[in-house]
Amino acid sequence: MKAEIIAVGTELLLGQIANTNAQWISKKLAAYGVPVYFHNVVGDNMARVQQTFQIARERSDIVLITGGLGPTDDDMTREAAQKIIKQKLVEDQQSMAKIEDYFQRNNRKMTLNNRKQSRVFENARVFPNPEGMAPGQAVEEEGCVWIFLPGVPREMKKLMEDFVLPYLQKTFQLNSEIASEMMRFIGIGESTLEHELYDIIEKQTNPTIAPLAGNGEVALRLTASGSSPSDVRKQIRELKNIILSRVGEYYYGSDEITIAGKVLELLRAENMSLCSAESLTGGKFIEGLISLPGASKVCQGSLVAYTPEAKHKVIEVPKFIIDEFGTISRECAETMALNAQSILESDVSISFTGAAGPDPSEGHEPGIVFIGIQVQEEQPVVKKFHFDGSRDKIRSRAVNKGYELLFHLLKNR
Repeated sequence: MKAEIIAVGTELLLGQIANTNAQWISKKLAAYGVPVYFHNVVGDNMARVQQTFQIARERSDIVLITGGLGPTDDDMTREAAQKIIKQKLVEDQQSMAKIEDYFQRNNRKMTLNNRKQSRVFENARVFPNPEGMAPGQAVEEEGCVWIFLPGVPREMKKLMEDFVLPYLQKTFQLNSEIASEMMRFIGIGESTLEHELYDIIEKQTNPTIAPLAGNGEVALRLTASGSSPSDVRKQIRELKNIILSRVGEYYYGSDEITIAGKVLELLRAENMSLCSAESLTGGKFIEGLISLPGASKVCQGSLVAYTPEAKHKVIEVPKFIIDEFGTISRECAETMALNAQSILESDVSISFTGAAGPDPSEGHEPGIVFIGIQVQEEQPVVKKFHFDGSRDKIRSRAVNKGYELLFHLLKNR
């Protein structure tokens, strides 16, 4: 069985709204054992919509379409599908009555094009829409099941939960389960991670392993299928344990957790407070923590000082350090961390200073960054890095590296 999800709407291609529907539908279908092979987005153009539908028909058993069911001329999903399904479009009387009642209750005149929203294929199974006007529908045609849903997320989700999933379960007698877990790693590159797990990845069948990389992190998506939820959870747990036995030192959590969230968790577990002294990052590090629930139990604050004068006045970096070593130096980063810890009375402090670009600064090329960490009365740690990329990317990578350093330091205490 192969399923495909098609979203219709030029606004999606223009980036005006995100196609969150496809992600949500895929998760729901996976829980019922329906594998989604393709995601497609097509604009409001009759020829292109028809072409997309034709391709889907040739390669998929279930084609689930969202959007394009409204009253305007650019809502053409049903009309485009009619060229392939070749059934008459008729007004669904229950939906039409609801549309007419809406306009009467709101004392508004209904224009003729609103009748379009009630149109369904003559042999369709109609799903009444309690959240909106256009109904959903399922049409079985020459071995392919077509499902049409509104693009408005709340309408789509209600119809999926109440009608579509039960319909698919009955139609295809679904009895399998699919589940996934996203394992997240930091401090190890994608190629190294794959090398450490090469034999497992090469022989994978069920569960499967899919490496993913981005923003200085690496993830492994583990996906298992089986006859029951307990079966797939067992398969994923066993594979996860094998992976952790090899690269567990880089693993910080699964699924929705972030590295900032993990650092917050470790600090709370140790009942430790944290502050930052930030130059090139401009407060981005502490903002990542403060945006999380429970941050008030950990975050003392941040000293943001960009110029040498501000570093001297706000973070109390001595002038002789600035004059002799510069603000982009190990000495400055260490002093910023030490002084911030004292000023803000925290257990842990972290500092960031460097050249974000685009021009060199104090003789350092863009991307040179020093990160200092002070934990209680322990010996301070200062690391030097050279990040590539744009100004924003360098700043973001510095923040992420700061979380990485704290994670490895705190988890080993």
